[in-house]
Amino acid sequence: MESHLLLHEQSGSTYFLLYTAAVILLLALVSYWYASKWNKENTSSLKKEQKAVLRQKTKKMRVAAHLLLSISLIVVVIHFAKDLTKSYDVDDLNLQADIDVNEDTYYGAEHSEEPVAYEMKIPTSGMHSPHDLKFGFYTEKPANEMLVHNLEHGDIIINYRAGADPQTIELLNYLVNFREAGAGILAVPNEEIPEGKEIVVNAWTKTMELTAFDEAKVATFIYTYINEGPEKIPAQIRRGGGTM
Repeated sequence: MESHLLLHEQSGSTYFLLYTAAVILLLALVSYWYASKWNKENTSSLKKEQKAVLRQKTKKMRVAAHLLLSISLIVVVIHFAKDLTKSYDVDDLNLQADIDVNEDTYYGAEHSEEPVAYEMKIPTSGMHSPHDLKFGFYTEKPANEMLVHNLEHGDIIINYRAGADPQTIELLNYLVNFREAGAGILAVPNEEIPEGKEIVVNAWTKTMELTAFDEAKVATFIYTYINEGPEKIPAQIRRGGGTM
């Protein structure tokens, strides 16, 4: 699927280098263990020739262990350096997919510190908390009152089912890094996703429901609606959300 390849190529295999580093580190630890074991076996009870052979073998194993440890550290550095050079340009999300977006009823935008009874199970407007949330990937669902505040500032919220497949989780972790001025993206687990749907994407008074995660549709929704809320806050003030 072309759209999948486009986004997945940019996100890459997030954990591949870390897994590789872990395997190499394990080999290094095994090598250190053998070197230590052989060193302990090199006792005075052995003949001179046996001691020399065992000492040489121990030395080679120790050198191999040092080399493997160095390689594992280099791989970890490469992993984090790769993340630092990733580009998160919203224009890259303009995949021009056909998206079916519902124009939700506007329920107001007042602030309240009290719990709110929303008309919608996954609200996209209405009375809400005066506090918003930081952008990013969430493993526990925040309060609707705070999520609605984020929508008011033009953020995009991607609601996913708990237990989503690893590939979906990887792509969500990639998408939440995108920014447009002072607006960003949150991915949150949500038990209110309708039966038969896997993903619900929200902007202010906008809802897109998907039966399965579709990178092109989600990317297009983000490109179309990010930073389109009624209150646009400059990036230097918002600083990744959670500041209002």
